[in-house]
Amino acid sequence: MKKIIDKLYNKQTLSRDEFIYLINNRNEEADEYLFKLARKRREEYYKKDVYIRGLIEYTNYCKNDCYYCGIRCSNKNADRYRLSKEDILLCAEEGYKLGFRTIVLQGGEDPCFTDEKMVDIISALRNLYPDCAITLSIGEKSYDSYKKYYDAGANRFLLRHETADEVHYGKLHPKNLSLENRKKCLYDLKDIGYQVGTGFMVGSPYQSAENLADDLLFIKELNPEMVGIGPFIAHKDTPFKDKKNGSFELTLFLLGIIRLMVPTVLLPSTTSLATIDKMGREKGILAGANVVMPNLSPMNVRKKYMLYDGKVSTGDEAAESLNHLKESMRKIGYEVVVDRGDNVRVSI
Repeated sequence: MKKIIDKLYNKQTLSRDEFIYLINNRNEEADEYLFKLARKRREEYYKKDVYIRGLIEYTNYCKNDCYYCGIRCSNKNADRYRLSKEDILLCAEEGYKLGFRTIVLQGGEDPCFTDEKMVDIISALRNLYPDCAITLSIGEKSYDSYKKYYDAGANRFLLRHETADEVHYGKLHPKNLSLENRKKCLYDLKDIGYQVGTGFMVGSPYQSAENLADDLLFIKELNPEMVGIGPFIAHKDTPFKDKKNGSFELTLFLLGIIRLMVPTVLLPSTTSLATIDKMGREKGILAGANVVMPNLSPMNVRKKYMLYDGKVSTGDEAAESLNHLKESMRKIGYEVVVDRGDNVRVSI
């Protein structure tokens, strides 16, 4: 294990079989060795800095029916909401006052938010906060739509590929969605000039070690500025309600692998980690992550954006608890910084 991890550290890549071997044979000793190297690598580029992203979940309407997602269109139990432009701007104002310099607009693929509306919101944010990065996480769009958002002032985009295997993709999504189009969107975003983020669920139904190896190889090929991964957590109102949750430990291990594979990557310690383990966020940072994403959404809608059961929406996930988050990072030797936290390869 150590020999293969050393190879990854030195070469930034492995063969498919070597990735599969690591995934199938990881143990506590290998975890600690990997995390030690991952921390060393991230500190070469980002020192002890932890970057914060202000997350605004502006709509939980979605036209898609992905089998794992709590806001899928066929979930009649979801309590739907949409934030107005004014609501979004108020959230951003509060976040700016708290020190956030990256605003993340995340929502389902909601037809109500037309290109015209999105351009209006993005333009308003760009004019009000010229020193902020604006990140979108709003799903699959056309090249022209992505270009309009970019021209309006958005400069980062998060779009998780979820799985790089077509057969597996088909087991997680309805027939109208395809891995081919998801990948096309990612390459369109890169072509336009966005800093691009992708990622996947760990332990999603029917996932194999081979699938995870293919995910890692796809990330290496795409060479994104950001990668977001988290354990699969079932939602009670989806076809996967009885499926087992993904492994917390394997998620941490994969964070470490991704850090060694793409040393400059911006790598969040996600809310799903904190949902499974109360120290999940801190453990993610110690595994090689360097980003956390507190919630700026209005308190009355946070529990409505329920992608999976038990999603934490208060505590350190909430922007109001920023001081506690800073203290928790200090306790493990890291420092939350008021900074856009650009990828070191790109400065936008």
